Amino acid sequence: MSTDEAPQHSFNGLHHVQLAIPPGAEDRIRAFYGGILAMVELEKPPVLAARGGCWFRGGGVELHFGVEQEFVAARKAHPGVLVTGIDALARRLTAAGVEVEWDDNFPGHRRCYAVDPLGNRLEFLEPETAA
Repeated sequence: MSTDEAPQHSFNGLHHVQLAIPPGAEDRIRAFYGGILAMVELEKPPVLAARGGCWFRGGGVELHFGVEQEFVAARKAHPGVLVTGIDALARRLTAAGVEVEWDDNFPGHRRCYAVDPLGNRLEFLEPETAA
C-alpha cells in the first residue's frame, strides 16, 4: 500500500493512557488519583484485576496503572490532560503538598506539570480564551 493513498481508517480519540507502577503501589495511586485529583476508580475486568494495578476516569480521560516488576517512573513521557479550572487544580495539588511547575511555552494553552507519588510526570493544559 502506498502512503499516497487515502487511508480507509480514522482516529476518533484516545481510550486511555497506561502508566506503570511497581508491585503493591495501588494504595498510593488511589490516594493520589482518587483522592487528590478526585478521579473515579473503575472496576477492572476480573481477568485483568488479577494482574494488579487500577484504572481511573475523570471526565472523558482514563488513566490505567499496570504493575511492572522492573518499574521505572515516566519522567519525560507523560499524559497531557486537558482540564477546565487549571488554577483550581494547581491549588488543590499544592494544598496536598504536590509541587506544580508552570510552563508558558505552549501557544494557546496555560499548562503546568506535576509528578505523582511514584515519579510519573503529568501535564495539565487549559485552552486560553480569546480576549
